[in-house]
Amino acid sequence: MLTPHMVTPLFINNAGPWGLLLIAIVVLVLFGRGKIAGLMGEVGKGITAFKKGVKDGTEELEDRREGQDDTTETARDVTPTPRERDQG
Repeated sequence: MLTPHMVTPLFINNAGPWGLLLIAIVVLVLFGRGKIAGLMGEVGKGITAFKKGVKDGTEELEDRREGQDDTTETARDVTPTPRERDQG
């Protein structure tokens, strides 16, 4: 059976402010400031696109609900008839 201590690397449990600072410096040295800034820009664009999608979806649902008050849509039976099954 796995315990949380077996799954989590040991340095994560004891990472204080100095440990997190050291990790940030290592990441900065490995990837460089430009790559990290570009990555953060892409993350920001992704978050913006996600929020826009959620807003558009919510507006679409509200528009559908408002439209259904006046006219209700009925389900259309699309089951093929025996004749259509034999032909297709």
